[in-house]
Amino acid sequence: MIKRKDFKPNIIDVEASGFDPLSYPIEVGVALDNGSRYSTLIHPVEEWKHWDTTAEKLHHIQRDTLLHHGKSVKDVALKLNELLHEKTVYSDGWVVDKPWLEVLFFQAGVTRTFYISPLEMILSESQMDHWHEIKNKVIEVSTSERHRASSDAWVIQQTYIRTSDISG
Repeated sequence: MIKRKDFKPNIIDVEASGFDPLSYPIEVGVALDNGSRYSTLIHPVEEWKHWDTTAEKLHHIQRDTLLHHGKSVKDVALKLNELLHEKTVYSDGWVVDKPWLEVLFFQAGVTRTFYISPLEMILSESQMDHWHEIKNKVIEVSTSERHRASSDAWVIQQTYIRTSDISG
């Protein structure tokens, strides 16, 4: 059996066009249990029109960038299935990340082959008590750009690992 401190969860983070119910995923990133990371921009489909400049200021991704460099929703969905097949991936923003992933997979016409769960499902009370303090320390030493999907997923994964060492 894996001890909690030896467990390295798969983490997913999704950046979106806004915070409105009509928003859609624009970038997805994962930090995998094997230490690798994956991130890609998503080319918006024709029906996806909503764009919030407040969200753009947060993630620093312009819609034109998605149109020129984003991958198709089908390619992104297939790649996520390849990386995460039959695994559980955790999100610290499950309440928004899961619906955005559902939108992605629906538009792609692809069935998701992995599970997504709230990060809180694997956090101990002690981890929760120290989460923000440790996360801020991880961010301080990180050279990654904040509010980009794979960087945020990595920060969450590292925070989980470091808080696992704290005994309750």
